Amino acid sequence: MGQQLQIKAGWLQGIRQVPTCRYGSRPQPLEISLIVIHGISLPPGSFGGPYIDALFTHTLDPKAHPYFAGIADLEVSTHLLIRRDGSITQYVSFLDRAWHAGRSAYKGQAECNDYSVGIELEGTDTEAYTKAQYQSLKAVIAALRAEYPDIGSRIAGHCEVAPLRKTDPGPAFDWSWIDRASLP
Repeated sequence: MGQQLQIKAGWLQGIRQVPTCRYGSRPQPLEISLIVIHGISLPPGSFGGPYIDALFTHTLDPKAHPYFAGIADLEVSTHLLIRRDGSITQYVSFLDRAWHAGRSAYKGQAECNDYSVGIELEGTDTEAYTKAQYQSLKAVIAALRAEYPDIGSRIAGHCEVAPLRKTDPGPAFDWSWIDRASLP
């Protein structure tokens, strides 16, 4: 991802967009001040295929895989997905609340979905993410910071905002690609 990404009216330009009905309104006044990084693979440990899109758009067939019976009716979504090849899909406008973090808190502020952008990386806690994913993630973060400067250095893993429930993006995620400490 060598180009600079732009955001217009809450949508990242030049990427695949698959709008979902699974989102809500953000509280007003609008505050976007956190990025939450997740990891996902469907079925677990498998990459590619239509299942992540289907989960986030409420079209996942519970009979397509035994694992799906337990998750097909979950009301979940995310703002962005970055696939293993670095391609990006957006499901929810940044101006709206995606349902990615669940019950969560960051630095004492509860309900992260209200003020965060959720970014899913196709992967698992234990398998290394790809260089293409990190490059796309860096470009996305730069665009989000430019549009929503309150984000600054506020970037967390799902495991940090919901530590009793979640482990992603997991130990395989290389935080050195994301310099959280030196950002404004």
